[in-house]
Amino acid sequence: MSTSTTTTTSPHQPLTRIPPDILCARDYEALAPRFLLPAHQAYIAGGSGFETTLRANRAAFDAAQILPRLLRDVTAGHTRVSLLGQDLPHPILLAPLAFQTLAHAGGELETARAAEATDTCLVASTLSSHPLEDIAAASRSEKWFQLYFQPLRESTLDLVRRAESAGYRTLVVTLDAAVQSPSLRARRAGFAMPANVSPANLAHHAQAPQVAIERSQSLILQGVMSEAPTWHDLEWLLQQTRLPVIVKGVLRADDALALKQSGVAGVIVSNHGGRSLDGAPASLDMLAAVRRAVGEDYPVLLDSGVRAGSDIFKALAMGADAVLIGRLQVFALAVAGALGVAHLLKLLREELELCMALAGCPTLADITADCILQRNGLTHAHP
Repeated sequence: MSTSTTTTTSPHQPLTRIPPDILCARDYEALAPRFLLPAHQAYIAGGSGFETTLRANRAAFDAAQILPRLLRDVTAGHTRVSLLGQDLPHPILLAPLAFQTLAHAGGELETARAAEATDTCLVASTLSSHPLEDIAAASRSEKWFQLYFQPLRESTLDLVRRAESAGYRTLVVTLDAAVQSPSLRARRAGFAMPANVSPANLAHHAQAPQVAIERSQSLILQGVMSEAPTWHDLEWLLQQTRLPVIVKGVLRADDALALKQSGVAGVIVSNHGGRSLDGAPASLDMLAAVRRAVGEDYPVLLDSGVRAGSDIFKALAMGADAVLIGRLQVFALAVAGALGVAHLLKLLREELELCMALAGCPTLADITADCILQRNGLTHAHP
């Protein structure tokens, strides 16, 4: 792994109080570049390739319009949701994000403290800067563990057992990034992973034997992808743990149905925040089809592009049970550490509650498909 030697002006130090110009959740995105090295900002904010999918995620949310109901009593309203037998006070989860010490020295430990302060479910990454045990110890809120299949099954199983022992209650298996798609923005900014940032959870894992590739073969197809997981690997994993397993990275309805039939406990509709296959559709645009395929009682979550409480409302109306917040949490982390992330979550929840009040939806169950107007002027619908 290359190391960064780029020198530049030092960014601002994280704040110890919330600045007065943070008025909405999305303000953290605008403020974060002052607190990040330019190359780190490019790595965090950028998408893969030409960022077509990155832009599509936001365009999909911007195109959806909310149709409010009048004269509804919302005074007994709340944002509670039950997922996989776990009762959560709100449908906002912190997505698994790698190498958070790029944004703040405390990294995932700060994020975990924010999760505890706001009673938010945290999803810790396989590629976290701090060990999964330390992250778990920093928060008493609900915790899930995001799992990347490792080249060696014993390494994958080691991560599963450690997550079980540390108290994580769900495994989130990411399947849409078997090969890393380059971010042209990050490369042009000169980003390289700093020498002091590494995946702490993998520090003691044995290295898999290097795949021998003939001159006529592809470094990607016959090389990197030779270690990519298959349905057989997923079936094996389901037999290794009693924890519910959710699959992240689903965009196709037929994949979602096949995963449900295989015993997977839920799916996350996601295009990896536009960081994997450039040209893939917006997650929001595929949500309704996935919901139709798996039925109403199967857990479906969404990430990619969420920037406001109104976005959360739209995702819930179009079929999601909950959403995961990705880049926004790192932007808030860079600005003000745990305080910033906690404040971000407070803002998102308040923005969602405001939408619910004005749309006449006292509970999440009341946020239904007919609350959304499609581009053609018809209301959104999913059986």
